[in-house]
Amino acid sequence: MANKIKYGLKNVYYAVATIADDGSATYETPVKFPGAVSLSLDPQGETSPFYADNIIYYTGVSNSGYEGDLEMARVIDSFKTDCLGYKTGGNGIMYESANAEPVHFALLFQFEGDVKATRHVMYNCVATRPSASGSTKNENVEPETESVTITATSIYVSALNDDIVKAETNESTTATVYDAWFTAVTIPTV
Repeated sequence: MANKIKYGLKNVYYAVATIADDGSATYETPVKFPGAVSLSLDPQGETSPFYADNIIYYTGVSNSGYEGDLEMARVIDSFKTDCLGYKTGGNGIMYESANAEPVHFALLFQFEGDVKATRHVMYNCVATRPSASGSTKNENVEPETESVTITATSIYVSALNDDIVKAETNESTTATVYDAWFTAVTIPTV
């Protein structure tokens, strides 16, 4: 039975990726990224109509992945070093390098559902640095959040002979795959 609704973001993980020359990827073990507040990823790409015979004769659609914001209670230090290129000096101070190259990673997460949570993976992500902001404490302590902008694009999977951007579980996903979703990045098979 399929979910009728979705709600509640949780179980956010990231897995550092190595992208090969052919566009394929290998991944390190996923790392839990606690404190998920919200995720909003919008599709990127264009629809291009071609007119002939006084009608839209053909419509081309490009899939350029997704872009949007991941809001967390706090961007954890391991994400900063693993995915944003931060470094740690000999005196234990973490610093942001102006020469850091973007690090590719897979983003794994789930949305709750009325029947069963749907688990997702975005295969080839890069993230922006979080902004630095804060405010003074008043009578009530109100937690502030941090956000990174995620750009998700495709990887090439030779077994499928296809470029894939994301995947998600559904009612036909095997229990073995579903239960192991956050232990390794799962790629669809033929």
